[in-house]
Amino acid sequence: MERSSSVVYVLSDSVGETAEFVVRAAASQYDYARFEVRKISYVNDEATLREVVLKAQKDQGLIAYTLILPQLREALKEHAELTGVRIVDIMGPMMQALEDVFHMQPKLRPGLVHQLDEDYFLRVDAIEFAVAADDGKDPHALKRADVVLVGVSRTSKTPLSMYLAHKGLRVANVPLVPEVSPPDELFELPKGRVIGLTISPQDLNNIRQERVRVLGLDLEAMYASKERIEMELLYARRIMTDLLCPVIDVSRRAVEETANLILDYVSATIAKK
Repeated sequence: MERSSSVVYVLSDSVGETAEFVVRAAASQYDYARFEVRKISYVNDEATLREVVLKAQKDQGLIAYTLILPQLREALKEHAELTGVRIVDIMGPMMQALEDVFHMQPKLRPGLVHQLDEDYFLRVDAIEFAVAADDGKDPHALKRADVVLVGVSRTSKTPLSMYLAHKGLRVANVPLVPEVSPPDELFELPKGRVIGLTISPQDLNNIRQERVRVLGLDLEAMYASKERIEMELLYARRIMTDLLCPVIDVSRRAVEETANLILDYVSATIAKK
């Protein structure tokens, strides 16, 4: 009889986010709804390992793990062999490769990746800033931003802001709408601070048509009409010309690809100073 769900246990002697992320990323390539991920964090004794292995055996599942301490890894392997449970070492092979190639010894301290270092706080600050400065909510924040993104609706301004924030950049974004004048602060920013985002009319039409469909609106809504889109893009182009800012075409580009172009531009701008 076919199982209703496939259970994957995630074992870690720390939080377990790394293993969980890898498992979910892999599961997305299959029937994602059938996978149940059960995370067990801060494992530091063999009794817990044995209990999880027995549960995985009963569920006919598998175990993904990030265990740093060698004695825990060995204990898990022994219990898995006795019960026939499949286990996947997420971090071990990478650590072994680093050790073999670079002749370095690991610190063997769980949770180092989550240490609250300076970079962590910078990213948290950048994320909070991006949320507060999203969609032109705080014009006064523009002068404190590392990058300000401008463009019409549905040019990925918010996803890009959050992605770049995770890289430590303080990003604000301002929607360009013909009926609403951009804030004066936008035109007071130094050269190189603003980046324009544009998109092909057809791609924008497709995106907006899908948006109104999801919202249950009339497919002929002005928001998604070709005439409205052409007008908005022309207006945005004029504003970007006035700003003398670089413009990136996001048509059929993944957020990551556009973000890398922005990061390259920011790096080049900083290098010139």
